[in-house]
Amino acid sequence: MSSVHLIKLCVGADSIEDLEGWQKSRLAANARAGKPAFLRHTTRSMPKRKAELVAGGSLYWVIQGWVACRQRIVDLEGIVDGEGVERCDIVLEPVNIRVDPRPHGPFQGWRYLKGEDAPADLAAMASGVADMPEAMRKELKALGVI
Repeated sequence: MSSVHLIKLCVGADSIEDLEGWQKSRLAANARAGKPAFLRHTTRSMPKRKAELVAGGSLYWVIQGWVACRQRIVDLEGIVDGEGVERCDIVLEPVNIRVDPRPHGPFQGWRYLKGEDAPADLAAMASGVADMPEAMRKELKALGVI
């Protein structure tokens, strides 16, 4: 079975560090409430390819027009919100894995991302690239240097 992932805009975050800061505060709130150390992101609809997604899929975050990082999907859970509307909680590992930055235009909701179309993890790239500041890496990527 080929891997499949989700890709989603990270609205409100200006950087991976912004996302990580928000997620750390959510994890701290979960810990205070005695909840598991996983993150949840609520979306409108349940993906139909749940089995493929929880069998090794990740959620790739688009931040400020760039695919910037990913988090492994642990589970997809159907929920009902306070207004009685069915939604989906994407349960995520609390680790952001930086990826080779790739420009991506705006879209609504989430989309499937085939494994072969997903950007490589930054740690797997050529020596030195992962150590560059994020802004420099994006600019060199946009220029076609890396």
